[in-house]
Amino acid sequence: MSHLPPFIAPSRYTNAADALKQVQRIYEHNLKHLREAMRRFMAGEPLPGHVRACYPFVRFQIRTTLRNKSIDTAHLSYGFVSGPGRFETTLTRPDLFAGYYLEQFSLLLQNHDCELEIGTSTQPIPVHFSFAEHDHIEGSLSPERRALMRDVFDLPDLTAMDDGIANGTYEPKPGDPLPLSLFTAPRVDYSLHRLRHYTGTAPEHFQNYVLFTNYQFYIDEFVRLGHEAMAQPDSGYSAFVEPGNVITRRVGSEALPGDALGVAPPRLPQMPAYHLVREGHAGITMVNIGVGPANAKTMTDHVAVLRPHAWIMLGHCAGLRTTQQLGDYVLAHGYVREDHVLDEDLPLWVPIPALAEVQQALETAVSDVTQAVGAELKRVMRTGTVASTDNRNWELLPDNKPQRRFSQSRAVALDMESATIAANGFRFRVPYGTLLCVSDKPLHGEIKLPGMANHFYRERVDQHLRIGIRALELLREQGLGQLHSRKLRSFAEVAFQ
Repeated sequence: MSHLPPFIAPSRYTNAADALKQVQRIYEHNLKHLREAMRRFMAGEPLPGHVRACYPFVRFQIRTTLRNKSIDTAHLSYGFVSGPGRFETTLTRPDLFAGYYLEQFSLLLQNHDCELEIGTSTQPIPVHFSFAEHDHIEGSLSPERRALMRDVFDLPDLTAMDDGIANGTYEPKPGDPLPLSLFTAPRVDYSLHRLRHYTGTAPEHFQNYVLFTNYQFYIDEFVRLGHEAMAQPDSGYSAFVEPGNVITRRVGSEALPGDALGVAPPRLPQMPAYHLVREGHAGITMVNIGVGPANAKTMTDHVAVLRPHAWIMLGHCAGLRTTQQLGDYVLAHGYVREDHVLDEDLPLWVPIPALAEVQQALETAVSDVTQAVGAELKRVMRTGTVASTDNRNWELLPDNKPQRRFSQSRAVALDMESATIAANGFRFRVPYGTLLCVSDKPLHGEIKLPGMANHFYRERVDQHLRIGIRALELLREQGLGQLHSRKLRSFAEVAFQ
């Protein structure tokens, strides 16, 4: 027998704000049920059956392919469905996603003559996903009590968390609704917990414009720029957040409740994240993903559930052309995917196109920061194909086979992460771009030596990072209508951004 919270009947809404309030009511009601049951379980009290509470859902149905024409929404590539049907998705963390859900609900109501139905789904909330931010409950339980949790509560179920919708392989069973979102609520919750683990910061601090890097030098410079911005009373950024949720507020700003809970960790997490916070999550997050495509996929798999507006890779690469100089920039306009980590999710025959909006922002940012224009800009920045490999010692493979493939592809640079980040951006409909800096030329006898590398880092890291920040600021200024391109949307796309 299941021990369930009192049932809240489904209700219909034509007002997005009212619909969101009902989602919040159901979610908090069900979370309270799980937390109270866990309190009793920890106290050793008996519980009247298997404890269960489920996620809220949003559902709507239309019977026509026609959409309402609105000048306010016509430029957006999301917020509508392509044809008649019944559509549904489960929802989680309406506190964190309040602004996002409100926008998606509003667009559905504007684009279609419909009502939104809000109710309680049949998808259980795993008890681990009900814990508050600073709760570490399982550590206080005996091994026997932890083993008993599986009989008493619902635990995370990986079968409810796959990426079939995002991959375009999901096929609903007869009678099942069509998906409204790329991610189900359990998949979102899973990634929120992974983000906290890998980055050392809470998901609520992540911003909608993201920089990825593979070197700590860039993070050190970002930290310096972040604290510099906090010392400026007129800065457009309100806070700087570091691992351990250590928050520095802009000078003249008051601390907020919860700021004091932040504590610097004794050691950095695997992929530390830093956040330059702006109102409406319009600031910049930077993550050191480390080296390799596995890390790049792991981080972008999880950041994607936050539905960022853009992510850009800033890192070092091997220059493959004799005409390149150390310190030159490479703006990727195509990718050779020899990373292999996404082959099962995104077939190699799927092209990963360059996105004009991001390319233009990056080129403009290079010109703005370096003051180079015309022929001089072409001298310091090469546009071309970037190859990404999962073999750090590709130079040592026999018969020069990798070099031959890279030459046939017309690649101008090689790294281990950029193609993965771009491919996952394509897969998850997140606008993406890559700007690399040539740090060595192994095919031409110029390999990294300690003295040369240190000089290179001092000269280029600050400039490269400022270019990345400037590019994201340009993308933010141009607005979301241009940025969220239809190039990333499929034939029958989900309505949610």
